[in-house]
Amino acid sequence: MTSSNKKILILDFGSQYTQLIARRVRESKVYSEIVPYHLAFDAIKAHQAAGIILSGGPSSVLAKDAPHCDPRIFDLGIPVLGICYGMQLMTHLLGGHVAPSQKREYGRAALKLDHRSLLFQHLPKDISVWMSHGDRIEKVPSGFRAIAKTGNSPTAAIQDQKRYFYALQFHPEVVHTPDGAGILGNFIHQICGCKADWDMGSFVHLAEEEIGKAIGDGKALCALSGGVDSSVAAVLVQRVIGQRLNCIFVDNGLLRKNEATQVMETFKKSLKLNLKKIDASERFLSKLIKTSDPEKKRKIIGRTFISVFDEEAKKLGKVDFLVQGTLYPDVIESVSVNGPSSTIKTHHNVGGLPKRMRMKVVEPLKALFKDEVRKLGLELGIPKALLYRHPFPGPGLAIRIIGKVTPERLDRLKEADAIFIEEIRKAGLYDEIWQAFAAYLPIQSVGVMGDERTYENTIALRAVTSLDGMTADWYEFPHNVLKTMANRIINEVKGINRVVYDITSKPPGTIEWE
Repeated sequence: MTSSNKKILILDFGSQYTQLIARRVRESKVYSEIVPYHLAFDAIKAHQAAGIILSGGPSSVLAKDAPHCDPRIFDLGIPVLGICYGMQLMTHLLGGHVAPSQKREYGRAALKLDHRSLLFQHLPKDISVWMSHGDRIEKVPSGFRAIAKTGNSPTAAIQDQKRYFYALQFHPEVVHTPDGAGILGNFIHQICGCKADWDMGSFVHLAEEEIGKAIGDGKALCALSGGVDSSVAAVLVQRVIGQRLNCIFVDNGLLRKNEATQVMETFKKSLKLNLKKIDASERFLSKLIKTSDPEKKRKIIGRTFISVFDEEAKKLGKVDFLVQGTLYPDVIESVSVNGPSSTIKTHHNVGGLPKRMRMKVVEPLKALFKDEVRKLGLELGIPKALLYRHPFPGPGLAIRIIGKVTPERLDRLKEADAIFIEEIRKAGLYDEIWQAFAAYLPIQSVGVMGDERTYENTIALRAVTSLDGMTADWYEFPHNVLKTMANRIINEVKGINRVVYDITSKPPGTIEWE
């Protein structure tokens, strides 16, 4: 089957791995887009996709309130691939029979390919896959046949080759299925007929077209934080609307030590952006000092940002749009916009916006992951030194101070964080780490400094490795480096007598403490 369409549409049923499916498709140099499973049929049809993938999900297709997509997707005449829950749903909707499995199957499994399908072309006969399911296929729909099995699943993969329908009980998108990229590649290229010609250059053209349609002849403001995301968003939008983009850098008092000065120098010298600095640090701190709740902190920061931008917009005349560097992980962790996934936390530029806002939000990066944003930045000519800085959260140090944010706590955290990053760079480890930061803990403990007993606070150090921020593992520093960091912080930062290192992975923890 061949197709002139280049997009693969992914219907999200709430799997924690849905974003990985999108990543794998894009790694095959084909554009993918995630949409909610309940998207209206006409909207699905309007995408004119070359193929559809039904994601996994936490539900059982046998449950009364199980999520269903419109069954007319199977009448579109395009290939469909069901993964895990997507396989069971496909079976159920097309007349097969799904039943609870007597033995659940989680983790690694040995898959035997019973039939040489296009889906398994150029793959070995026996492969290792990652299972995660409690139901099984008892009867395949008419026109289907089993093409693979495991010891527990006689129908671990099925196909209706005539209609280009395929389904897998396992997850090909995870790293625990080593040949998964090959399986997805076969579906994308061999079955859907997509060419491997999508890259960041292609995304630039698509994004510029969408930005032009969204903003038209209007003016826009961009919230520049000094981080990668807002920088790339600003440069991308400026390419389309030029000087009609006004960039605002708000010094909220929650940035790292000396960062406000460094940010202004970088943007004016390297990126030539139309930029204005607003010092609103006292305004932010006066609002934050009233609460210790992390969700309230995020919402306060988001609303205060918008308030500042609205004021600046009025000074500029008619400004209708606010540009933000929201990424896909921000969206998926903030609210279940695509499927029945659970909310983890609110991001200031997603869930922290007021319901009544004068400007419309433009988010040109919301379909991208962090590593893709960096590739896009290189495509746009942004200096690598800026693009490969560690991620920094929009709420800044406010969510790295556990509890209330006070000037004293901020000063201590800034000093400790500066020492931490300085020692990482000295050791030549900065580029090996995805994100590193210090957190201030309002936990006092007994210590001895000189001949005196102390009762002071704690600094927690956190450094992780990751690809896109959706999962992360703690970084294993050499012991001598950790020792130097701890000694410097305790000796140089007043009010700190204890340093701890966080060795929690994500999941179960998040990268940030709040």
